Amino acid sequence: MIDSQELLFDVARRAAHYTSEAQKRRVAPSDEAVASLARLGGPMPHNPSDPAAIIALLDEFGSPATVISTGPRYFGFVIGGASPASLAANWLAGAWDQNAGMVITSPVAAKIEEIAAGWMCEIFGLPSDCGVGFVTGATMANFTGLAAARHFLLQRAGWDVEEQGLFGGPPITVVVGDEVHVSVLKALSMLGLGRSRVKTVPADGQGRFRHDQLPPVDDRTIICIQAGNVNTGAFDPAGEICRHAHEAGAWVHVDGAFGLWAAAAPSRAHLMQGVSDADSWATDCHKWLNVPYDSGIAFVRDAGSLRGAMMVTAAYLKTGNVEPCYHTPEASRRARGVEVWAALRELGRLGLAEMIERNCRLARRFGDGFKKAGYRVLNDVVLNQVMVSFGDADTTRRVISEVQKDGTCWCGGTEWQGQTAMRISVSNATTTEEDVDLSLEAITRIAQKAVLLRTT
Repeated sequence: MIDSQELLFDVARRAAHYTSEAQKRRVAPSDEAVASLARLGGPMPHNPSDPAAIIALLDEFGSPATVISTGPRYFGFVIGGASPASLAANWLAGAWDQNAGMVITSPVAAKIEEIAAGWMCEIFGLPSDCGVGFVTGATMANFTGLAAARHFLLQRAGWDVEEQGLFGGPPITVVVGDEVHVSVLKALSMLGLGRSRVKTVPADGQGRFRHDQLPPVDDRTIICIQAGNVNTGAFDPAGEICRHAHEAGAWVHVDGAFGLWAAAAPSRAHLMQGVSDADSWATDCHKWLNVPYDSGIAFVRDAGSLRGAMMVTAAYLKTGNVEPCYHTPEASRRARGVEVWAALRELGRLGLAEMIERNCRLARRFGDGFKKAGYRVLNDVVLNQVMVSFGDADTTRRVISEVQKDGTCWCGGTEWQGQTAMRISVSNATTTEEDVDLSLEAITRIAQKAVLLRTT
């Protein structure tokens, strides 16, 4: 007989040890640790295995091979950490094992998501009666918002896209900026609207949508804009775009995977000017809210269009008027709203604002440190994103590779308007000035060596 309680206590002990030791480890795993993952393989076991032995094996060989993306010196891919309350809530929600698709299958999950959705609408300055869907991440949040847009525009044109599909239906025009994120393009492709059929508007030197070059739009047009460019942190001019779009009856969708959270910080809220005038919005909570993976949120002003795009019915489903599964692509899904609620309750308005402000100050500290060391920062550091060049493309790539091998911190690379750059995203709630200074020392030390190799 399996002693479930003893097993869970053992897991809690191992997890607590991992979190306490993680910050002392190198950020990227060693080659030896990655190679040791082969110990988890082999033939499929013929006989049942002891659960305690399974967890021990997973911890012994799995834990050392993780990337410490929850730690304070991980600056890649806009990945946040996991706050204490959100991590603990995630564990408890796992023990609950709720299907959050319908109220009847989990009243607690539905109510918690309703509360968390209301709080986030307040934070972002969105209408309180928005339709809100708790999904996996920004790709599915963009998909969800754009599906609602597709439903609304075609329904207005007299076409039921959910029943009839796109074949023979009125065409939809999609307009994006030159710096559109790949998650939006993926969402458009899944919706049958195409990656390459879009009309692309040029971007300025910070990656902002050039609204003065917006093509003619009409009442079957979707315009996709950004709140927080993934490289620069810059915001598209939402107010001007929304005014022009709505005069023509077009729909504006905002990809705000991390940038929407600027609304929580008094000194950054001005970046959000006009964003609340849009029709749908997408964001992540596993980025700047620092909840465990996975956690994306879609907001739609016209909740009826969201329900129309996501509605599911069957004879055996006795659903109510408003069900969580009417707001997401998934029917069955985990109760991911629990950790969002816990994180918001843990931080409160003041704590959330302080976290966002602190990360932005630390990003500026990175930028100032690179400039002082003589390296070129390629963007205006307005949020939590920093791009730096260490000379030519080969040298910059060498620095990025050596920094990742060094293990002090982890930073990724990018191509920005014809230049190769290191990209730094400060998104973790536990990052301190000391973490930034340690990382700056490691990066500049490696960069100086790379420059010497280039010149000799």
